[in-house]
Amino acid sequence: MKKYLWPSLKMTLVMLVLCCLLYSLVVAGIGKLTPGGGDGEKITVNGKVVGYANIGQKFTEDKYFWGRPSAVDYIASGSAGSNKGPSNPDYLKIVQDRIDTFLVHNRGITKEQIPAEMVTASGSGLDPNISPASAYIQIKRVAATRDLDESKVKSLVDQRIEKNPIGPDVINVLKLNVALDQLNQK
Repeated sequence: MKKYLWPSLKMTLVMLVLCCLLYSLVVAGIGKLTPGGGDGEKITVNGKVVGYANIGQKFTEDKYFWGRPSAVDYIASGSAGSNKGPSNPDYLKIVQDRIDTFLVHNRGITKEQIPAEMVTASGSGLDPNISPASAYIQIKRVAATRDLDESKVKSLVDQRIEKNPIGPDVINVLKLNVALDQLNQK
């Protein structure tokens, strides 16, 4: 027994140092080399931090583009999906309520035109991005609320599309809304 106990304890200590200490320091060091120094990309307006580009935020006013719904109400410390299956009656009611709300605020479109991502939460509940299709379908509402020409708002959306070489193109909702506020101030 003694023959195996001491080597096991030594191996445990070595692995603790490697996995808990050294690995954490390496990851933190790599994080410091990224934009934002490992704290995420801060979005600032007039020197004030208004949010982070990698964490979704709740926008419900008609003058803003809306992001994906969140199962955790955009609380980053509780990142999670709803964990309800597509046949769960509670989940179906939540999705139907989101569809109804979206249709009320975006007149002139049909249920079939709504991109699925606008009525279903992401796995993390914190998705900061939407597809270009989800932004385009909201242009009419946003332009009308802000008394802007639709072509001007569409041009702004087009400028905010982030090309992704390995996945679908996306638009960061916070960055788009900040640009929209700045456009409205001109």
